[in-house]
Amino acid sequence: MGLHPKLIDLTLDRCERLLARLGHPEQKLPPVFHVAGTNGKGSTCAFLQAMMEAGGLTVHRYSSPHLVRFHERIVLQGKPIEEDALAQLLEECEAANGGENITYFEITTVAALLAFSRSPADAVILEVGLGGRFDATNVIADPAISVITQIGFDHQGFLGDTITEIAGEKAGIIKRDVPAIIAPQEHEDALARFEKEAAIQHAPLVVGGQDWTAYEECGRLVYQDIDGLLDLPLPSLVGAHQIENAGLAIAALRQWSAAQGGHSISDDAIADGLSHTVWPARMQRLKSGPLVDIAGDDVELWLDGCHNPAGGRAAAAVLADFDERTTRPLYLITAMLDTKDAVGFFANFRDIARQVYTFTAPGAAAAVPATRLTEIAIEAGLDAYPMHDLAAAVGRAIGHAEGETGERPRILICGTLYLAGHVLSTHT
Repeated sequence: MGLHPKLIDLTLDRCERLLARLGHPEQKLPPVFHVAGTNGKGSTCAFLQAMMEAGGLTVHRYSSPHLVRFHERIVLQGKPIEEDALAQLLEECEAANGGENITYFEITTVAALLAFSRSPADAVILEVGLGGRFDATNVIADPAISVITQIGFDHQGFLGDTITEIAGEKAGIIKRDVPAIIAPQEHEDALARFEKEAAIQHAPLVVGGQDWTAYEECGRLVYQDIDGLLDLPLPSLVGAHQIENAGLAIAALRQWSAAQGGHSISDDAIADGLSHTVWPARMQRLKSGPLVDIAGDDVELWLDGCHNPAGGRAAAAVLADFDERTTRPLYLITAMLDTKDAVGFFANFRDIARQVYTFTAPGAAAAVPATRLTEIAIEAGLDAYPMHDLAAAVGRAIGHAEGETGERPRILICGTLYLAGHVLSTHT
């Protein structure tokens, strides 16, 4: 991080130059599942990995950002890369780069591809960092499957101000003759842009809500496509939006199974993977650590990395569903970056959160100061207060809930993965 700027500069030139110097490791990979989208990328990748591994396959995975340790980004055969191996890879990439300009994300992406090319596996799951067309991961010319989650407004400064422009950047991962599996889209303009790109690339398009569906019925996940219906357990990841992410992963695997050279993943493996998928800071109930010790077992502490209006909407829907089952006063502990639509994020909680306690996101150069984030939350119609201590915020929420309603509260820590990572590294 000291050697390279942690900035966003969307281009493929620097990665392609370094990959060429390293002997093109990106051309020596197992079948690649390339995953782009606004929200749900990480969860979809986690479902893919869990279902493949339940089917007996070995899997590499690249994701970003990390929560606690960088090593989380590069998963080799199901395990985070070891320290010595990572150090050697980065040194090799530095030497090959020869001091030329390259960003932090680009050189670490190249390191991941180099690691994957040297370790046998049945598949690689490659998560896009930002956008798609000029993201460093888009050096993969011939993936096995392209996957695009739901599209919404985020990173407009880099991707464009309209859904069509944003979708156009995400559509850049659609490759010639490669099946593209698309989540159900809230915006028709996004789907139209994907259809246009797929037609240009002659890529088979498999669209959620048209070619496949996934929904909850009687406490089960029902998945259906042209090949039949699956009656499955609900995903281990919490929330109705995870049913859509799980369905997208299932659709991608079934398309791969049908393709020449693809592996067949049994229905039992899909069910087992759904039940055992783990992805931290995605509506994760905190069950141990200092914050839980302070709160007690009868206070619900939840952690989620939602950070944009669509992510906030999904989290608010989960919390509303919780409230229908067990009513509790809701409190938010939030930090955010200045690149996000904080007003749009907070608007989702206007009618359900009693109070918001704001923090300056730890370790983030683009963090919104807690005092300013408080002002934004108030502008969005919420009762908000700046804080400097997580434990104090939890205690304040408990005291306010008991004083106002006599009930033990439900607390959601959210707004950025920087805060989620801080919680996981210091408070669990």
